[in-house]
Amino acid sequence: MPREELARFLRDRRQGLSPHEIGLPASAPRRTPGLRREEVAELAHMSVDYYTRLEQARGPRPSPRILDGLARALRLTPGERRHLFQLAGSVAPPGTAAERRVRPRVGRMLERLPETGAIVTDATYDVVAWNPLAQALLGDDFGHGAANLARRRFLGQGRTYESSSSEEFGYIVVARLLRAAERYPNDSRLTALLAELRGGSEEFRQIWETRPVHAPGHRTKILNHPEAGQLRLNCDVLFVPEDDQEVVLITADPGTPSAQALRTLAVRSP
Repeated sequence: MPREELARFLRDRRQGLSPHEIGLPASAPRRTPGLRREEVAELAHMSVDYYTRLEQARGPRPSPRILDGLARALRLTPGERRHLFQLAGSVAPPGTAAERRVRPRVGRMLERLPETGAIVTDATYDVVAWNPLAQALLGDDFGHGAANLARRRFLGQGRTYESSSSEEFGYIVVARLLRAAERYPNDSRLTALLAELRGGSEEFRQIWETRPVHAPGHRTKILNHPEAGQLRLNCDVLFVPEDDQEVVLITADPGTPSAQALRTLAVRSP
């Protein structure tokens, strides 16, 4: 076990957390940034002495239970949690749930794309962030009670527009949910979603039985929009691997009628 690397990782994460982020009340200004060691130890349900020895590279090899407590206390992302276990010479058990928080830098990126529709989905296809143009393209109800793309695709929840990629997208959705089920077997929201889809869609059940393997990438589709008409759109996916999330960027080729229609929709978007 590389004790020095583990100690450095714990110190960096502790110093990068503010008391406000973990719900601690505001107090007098601190001489050093981040949380105190005793605060992390309390959150992780361990003694201050044990945690201090870990940060000083003097501690024993922590057990998976200790590592899980540290991951929760330090608000580690799934990727950071796996790295913590690796540093301690252990294999991380499956995470308890898909990451549904959006990193601030990802949210800010969506704001800087006024003529690109952009959404962020977690491993269960919940839409966890979107920009105004994406809402204008996908329906006014988007993000308001109908923010799971699997439910929209297979159960018809939310406003859906005719698209040339609907069949292919069904396989992409099932492939991603299969991966999520393997990674997060204890995620109660995912379990409920899969039960809902199996119970409400014969198509979903049939595709699930084929165990599809589809990786989203660049795709072009035709979307029939009620206001903008027929749009030829490009869909590109960027991965946020540390959170197991995807950023979907929706654009049109420059100089085309579809590009002009996107600009018009962007102007009308709130």
